[in-house]
Amino acid sequence: MSAIPLTVDGAERLRHELHRLKTVERPSVISAIAEARAQGDLSENAEYDAARERQGFIEARIAELEATLSNAHVINPGELDADGRAVFGATVEIEDLDSGDRVVYQIVGDVEADIRANKISVSSPVARALIGKSEGDVVEVQAPSGVREYEVISVRYL
Repeated sequence: MSAIPLTVDGAERLRHELHRLKTVERPSVISAIAEARAQGDLSENAEYDAARERQGFIEARIAELEATLSNAHVINPGELDADGRAVFGATVEIEDLDSGDRVVYQIVGDVEADIRANKISVSSPVARALIGKSEGDVVEVQAPSGVREYEVISVRYL
C-alpha cells in the first residue's frame, strides 16, 4: 500500500476515532452481544443479530483506521516553505470571478476531506487546479455547470 498523505490534524482525528472505537464502542458491543446471548435462542434474536452486525462494522472501521495510520505520511502545513504556492496542507482563499463569492479551502488527503469543514481532497478538481498556484493567479475548474474561473486571493500554511 502506498503512503497516504494526512495533515497533522487529520492524523490526530483518526487516532482519536480509533481510540474511541477500541475503548468505548468495542466493549459496548461485546456487552450487548453477551446480553443478547443470555436471552436464549439466538436464531430468532434480533438484538443479537443487530449487535453482531454492529460489531462487524466496528471491527472493519478499526482495521481501516489502523491500515490508514500505519501507511500515513503526516505533513505539518505550518512547517511548509512552498514560496507562497498552493500545496498539500495549504489553506487557500479563492474568489469566483463571475459571482465575486469568496471561499477558503484547506487542501487535505482523501480520507480527511470534508466539504462542510472546507477541507477538499487533493485529488478533487478544485484542488488539482490550485496546486502550484500563487496569490493573484487565475485558475479554471471544470464544474458540472461548465468551466468556472477563480482567482487565488491568499495561500497560508496553518
